[in-house]
Amino acid sequence: MSNLDSFVKSSRPPPKPIATSQEIRDRGSTFVGNIFPATSPEDARKAVRHLRNVTHGSRPATHEIAAWRCMVLSTGKTGLGGPDDFEVVSAYDDDGEKYAGGRIQKVMQAEGVIDAVVVVSRWYGGEMLGPARFDHIEMCTREVCQTFRLKDDMATSIVTLTTLDDILASLRAELASLTRPPESDSTAATDGAAAAPAPAKKASPSYAALGESLDIAKAKRLITARENSIKSVKQALQKARAQKT
Repeated sequence: MSNLDSFVKSSRPPPKPIATSQEIRDRGSTFVGNIFPATSPEDARKAVRHLRNVTHGSRPATHEIAAWRCMVLSTGKTGLGGPDDFEVVSAYDDDGEKYAGGRIQKVMQAEGVIDAVVVVSRWYGGEMLGPARFDHIEMCTREVCQTFRLKDDMATSIVTLTTLDDILASLRAELASLTRPPESDSTAATDGAAAAPAPAKKASPSYAALGESLDIAKAKRLITARENSIKSVKQALQKARAQKT
């Protein structure tokens, strides 16, 4: 049963949109787009059903126009053969708005969006819009696709930054161990003083605010800065190792 109760009883979390477009209103009709993650056609269909029956359950849209593009394992392939083992599966559902699903699909392809489903909801206002309706559908689709790509790029950048932070911290710790002056027995034993504690490990940076900002240019600057820092520490490590030999 595709209603609110069936989704509430499900053990899986409900589909959540990654982005929602601004509403477009024209002569009584309203258009709004949503994009959901979808790694399979079934994921895509579940997102469409959830939007139709739960999110819009109290105010049903006249049309829930959808299209999806998913990277899936090709039949008979294991995934061990690399990219050639996978293929992009795409499809669309006009939901009564003839040709509209194909318009969404073309925009998704042009924007390079994969593993997602876009649903453009239309509430009909009583007046025919003609070709203008396709412009509105494409605009909603383009907006959410561009946000999807931005968020995907930002997530990749944050993973890269976190990896570079770990590498930099490891290199700095190694450099500190090589350059720390050795303690003599007499110094360690004077007045029963304990050896100086090792420097406290710095907390890993939080990139939550960066992720919310979607400032890709700033993320790229930070990545370049980390790469330059790693290069500098590696050079210092080479000198320190040479002095130890």
